[in-house]
Amino acid sequence: MDPSASPPRGQAPGPPGAALADVAAGVNATASSARPRRRERRGAGLGVGVGAAAAVLVLFLALPLGALVWRAAQTGDLAPETWTTLRQALVLTLTTSLAALVAIVALGTPLAYLLARRRFPGARVVDTLVDLPIVLPPAVAGIALLMAFGRRGVVGGWLAEAGVTIPFTPFAVVLAQVFVAAPFFVRAAKGGFARVDRALEEAAADLGAPPATVFRTVTLPLARPGLAAGATLAWARALGEFGATILFAGNLPGETQTMALAIYGRYGAGDLQAALILALVLLAASLAILLGVRLLGSRPDDRTG
Repeated sequence: MDPSASPPRGQAPGPPGAALADVAAGVNATASSARPRRRERRGAGLGVGVGAAAAVLVLFLALPLGALVWRAAQTGDLAPETWTTLRQALVLTLTTSLAALVAIVALGTPLAYLLARRRFPGARVVDTLVDLPIVLPPAVAGIALLMAFGRRGVVGGWLAEAGVTIPFTPFAVVLAQVFVAAPFFVRAAKGGFARVDRALEEAAADLGAPPATVFRTVTLPLARPGLAAGATLAWARALGEFGATILFAGNLPGETQTMALAIYGRYGAGDLQAALILALVLLAASLAILLGVRLLGSRPDDRTG
């Protein structure tokens, strides 16, 4: 189109460059309409890549568990000694883990409340100390417990002189479980206390309720989901404790051999069939605990929907 050409009859000539402006506007409009399509194509490609990467990881996590269940289902009749080992290890694991849970809740609840509500000298140091067993290698935890409570340990030496021996006893199993599992409860309980609306506590105090009553009737019920989830996670961690227990309490059948240690012992002895059954029982218990945590952590409207 020649810009110098005369306009059609009856139409006033436009300003100089008007035709070029119309062409530029059309090109811009076409480019603008093409951008969303390009973004959609890029988004679709990105979605496929993200989905593929996620599927690979999910498959990697699910495959060993599925293989464990499949192989355990193929096992035949177990020997009587295997059932004896299973019964002893299961009873010991449940007994020691529940005892550890009671100690963790009794001692961890006040600590979690202080960390969530009070500012005191050394609070960050205490907070870091609570988190340390989570990242500490289990072998290091076991050696540390042995150096503290062993017969030649810092505290264990005094106890040995008094005739009290802790290592390689069921009580040592409980101590190892408390050491590695307590941070899980304290973390969750601290978050539960931090989420409590202080206005409700102040309202109860204004009505004349003493601090102990406010804590029992207002703070604890509101923080209960966090406390329950933390207790469940701590119990699950105590159930599967291995490294610190085998170094500090040993692997004595019927005395200190928990489920995790029994799996290790049966596999080391070449009894894969018994190790599979023991592992399947522990897997079922862990799955049940995890589902319980999910239910406790979900809101009522999430569960009803």
